[in-house]
Formats: sequence, C-alpha cells, structure tokens
Amino acid sequence: MMLFMRTTVTLEPDVARLLDDHARRTRKSFKETLNAAVRLGLGRISHFPPTQEFIIEARPMLLKAGLDGGRFNSLVDEMETDGFVEKARSEKPKEPLS
Repeated sequence: MMLFMRTTVTLEPDVARLLDDHARRTRKSFKETLNAAVRLGLGRISHFPPTQEFIIEARPMLLKAGLDGGRFNSLVDEMETDGFVEKARSEKPKEPLS
C-alpha cells in the first residue's frame, strides 16, 4: 500500500518555471515532474525516466491554385496591424487631469 502525503511547498519563481517547462515538454503532470525532480536531487534515481518523443508529421496544405502558403504570416501581421490602427482611432483621447 502506497501512502501519500499532501503538503504545501513554496517554490521560488525560477524553480517553478523550470518544473512547469519540464512538465510541458514531457507531457507529465506538475506533480509527477516535481516528485521525479526531488527523487533525482536526493539521489533516489539517476535520471528522469525516458519520455516518448513528440513527433510532428508534415502534411501538404492542399491550397487552391493562386494561394501562397508562405505569405500567410505576412497576411496575419497586416490584419493585426489594421485592427490595432482601427482600435486606436476609435478610442477617445483621454482628458488631462486638472
């Protein structure tokens, strides 16, 4: 029978960030990552268990003739710029404090 102990630990921001980043990369929970790191630090295990490699397989975009897939990022940038300018023009100028 495995007993669990719940406790509150205050982590420094850089340690929390490292644990969170590692948890995302390995697709493990924060709790699993923290326990593995503590075991590693205390010498109970010599390394993190192997993780399954995350592979992204490229597929053709199947674009219609005349569409340039390489230009999509530029198009998004232009749309964001247009939206920002439109929002800035529609906002009322702030009145100075008296």
